[in-house]
Amino acid sequence: MDLDKLMSKHLSRYFDGSKTIPDETLQQLLKFLRSAPTSTNIQPNHFYVVSTREGKERLAANLGERFQDNAEKILNASHTIILTTRGDVTEHHLEAVFAKERADGRFADEAKQERWESMTRDFLSLRQYSYKDTYHWMEKQTYMVMGLTMMAAAELGVEAMPLEGFDPVTVDKAFNIRATGHTTTVLLALGYPDESKQYKTPVSRFEPERLFTFA
Repeated sequence: MDLDKLMSKHLSRYFDGSKTIPDETLQQLLKFLRSAPTSTNIQPNHFYVVSTREGKERLAANLGERFQDNAEKILNASHTIILTTRGDVTEHHLEAVFAKERADGRFADEAKQERWESMTRDFLSLRQYSYKDTYHWMEKQTYMVMGLTMMAAAELGVEAMPLEGFDPVTVDKAFNIRATGHTTTVLLALGYPDESKQYKTPVSRFEPERLFTFA
């Protein structure tokens, strides 16, 4: 990964609609997305991969009235991933996580798995009853997954653009998302940049002394 190149470029805001991510590259990216870590391995997400013309048009038409400027970005992107987050952690979901860990042999012995499950339940109880922030905590996992996926996309030569400019109510309704117990958190558009619309000016950031404190 060329870090100097990444640090000197603007985030792509517009895509070349004539270019499509090769399937092999897409599958690598989705494999990485599936492997991205979440706290206590809670895996609170479901991902909608939008790539068909019908899917793009449905998403673009349901961003909400004030966010229609983003419709062009969705339509020209090769793919857009709708990252959704669970509304809560049900016992059914938690048991599914534990069952998959056991099936995959995540821990070397039964005792370690049992201790892990007990610790996870205690931590979830803390989030639900003491901090009262279970959904917000899971949303933070979603953003962590998105950030890591953006880095993976850059490694694969794919531009990734996060979008918060949408109405989650209309997106959820358009894709029947809330029926699954999830809600839309953020969109991640993927593709190749429209070079004619790329910003060529320098990236502007605060100086290091304003950003870093060393202790």
